[in-house]
Amino acid sequence: MRRIGLPLAAALLLLAAGGAWGQRLRPGPQVLTFHSEVDDTEQPYALYLPEPFDESKRYPLVITLHGAGSNHRLNLRRVFGRSNAEGETDLEASRYFPDWNDVPYIVAAPHARGTMGYQGVAEKDVWDVVADVKHRFAIDEDRIYLTGLSMGGGGALWIGLTRPDAWAAIAAVCPAPPPGTEEFAPNALHLPVRVMQGGADPVVAPAAVREWAERLRRLDVGVEYEEYEGVGHDSWVNAYADGRIFDWFGRFRRNPHPDRVRFSSDRYRYGEAYWVRLDSLTPGTVASIDVRFTDTNTLEAATSHLDGFTLRLAGHPRYRPGVQVRLRIDGHRLSLPAADSVSLQRDGQSWTAGKAAADPAAKGPGAEGPMSEAVAGRHVYVYGTGGAPSDDRLEARRAQARHAAEWSVDRGPFWGRVMVFPRAIADRDLRPSDLESSHLVLFGRRETNSLIARFGGRLPLELDPAADEHGLVYVYPAGGRYLLINSGLPWWEATSAPSVFAGSVPGLQLLGRGDYLLFRKGEVLAEGRFDRNWRLPEEAAARLRATGVVRIAQ
Repeated sequence: MRRIGLPLAAALLLLAAGGAWGQRLRPGPQVLTFHSEVDDTEQPYALYLPEPFDESKRYPLVITLHGAGSNHRLNLRRVFGRSNAEGETDLEASRYFPDWNDVPYIVAAPHARGTMGYQGVAEKDVWDVVADVKHRFAIDEDRIYLTGLSMGGGGALWIGLTRPDAWAAIAAVCPAPPPGTEEFAPNALHLPVRVMQGGADPVVAPAAVREWAERLRRLDVGVEYEEYEGVGHDSWVNAYADGRIFDWFGRFRRNPHPDRVRFSSDRYRYGEAYWVRLDSLTPGTVASIDVRFTDTNTLEAATSHLDGFTLRLAGHPRYRPGVQVRLRIDGHRLSLPAADSVSLQRDGQSWTAGKAAADPAAKGPGAEGPMSEAVAGRHVYVYGTGGAPSDDRLEARRAQARHAAEWSVDRGPFWGRVMVFPRAIADRDLRPSDLESSHLVLFGRRETNSLIARFGGRLPLELDPAADEHGLVYVYPAGGRYLLINSGLPWWEATSAPSVFAGSVPGLQLLGRGDYLLFRKGEVLAEGRFDRNWRLPEEAAARLRATGVVRIAQ
């Protein structure tokens, strides 16, 4: 064991420039930042570099995610088995890095904006940290691992299962995954999973975590479950004791070309894994494929709710270039010309060769909803100045937009802060660069907000101006960006937020919602998804018309 603690002032100490992966940093724990395009801020993450550090060597990487009310510095300590000293508060423990044993891994702990779960902006931060570490250092792509505790354990399941081919193994400690994570559980077929839980945890129910482990077992996933009798919600002390998680990670390497790919997704955002890409699906409906090599250039596949996909065969050890590909899919046999990449599209009840045609007006990558996607990246809140409002009325509009932009609030000692910094501006102050780079959250109606008027001819819904006791909010694509239109009451006055981490943050209260929401204060009247062509299903349209307060432009 050696002393690796760093004074806070020296945590970002840079040595002489050099090496193929940027500036040289001293071994041990420290804090770095990356530039976030979400809000033009520098976002921190804690980093450990092994001793000795060899710039010519490719290192395995561990990404570790903190829990609610915690932070990146404290989490880096915990994954090495160095939790708080006796009587030490989290704040005190965050001020320094203690001694711990060296391991031959690079370890990164994102701050990920505080306590907001690991979807949306926080999820993007995790991937930005992965990208930043890869930019700075030589990383072994087949030895990248993911772990987290509590909220971070749920984040490890979500991020690991939605993009399973990025990781060699994942470990979740007392995990609290967001709703819908279970839909991605089949994706862990080639992803070793370790789940650890306190048997007396009063925060995360042990029965729910046991069910997660059993769900994975039923899917033939290589899962290990470990429960600590009598331990409460600090099971990470046992799970990470003496840094033993690194020994477990060391057992696994990623196989980028498995013979079989089983993959499910309900959105294009998570539309590919290993050598399979989903080309055509209905966002909001789980599509799946199970495809395997049975011999050289011979495959069989079964699909559900999927209308198009591509098999990227180049580099697979069971693919021979220049030779015809034979495929049995959903009971049909196809012989396909030799090609490194093979695309199939549904034709009625059968399949034909060719990539599924993409309708520019249909849902697709970057234009699929739901509403939370409008605030998952760079976005601007825009209030209207039209309609000759009084000074008091204009101030009320400005206050509403500013409240929506208030992500950076302190929610008490347990939940801590959420730190996202979007802008709130008037419609007349929107810049051309905002239209090009940002999703727009637009408050008002076409009579009061010039941006809503500008896009009004293509928007599908409109709230009756006389419906003072109602609120309507929905997402719609425009020019490669999202518009989130909120007329009448603001969305945070609908009902309690579906996300447990939302609290008083308006943006987080969109998590778990669909593409549109109509409500009276405290009462949801209609909620759902547009179809794959951004139109309302007939039943949903009838339900909205029946309220008498919504005009439907279709």
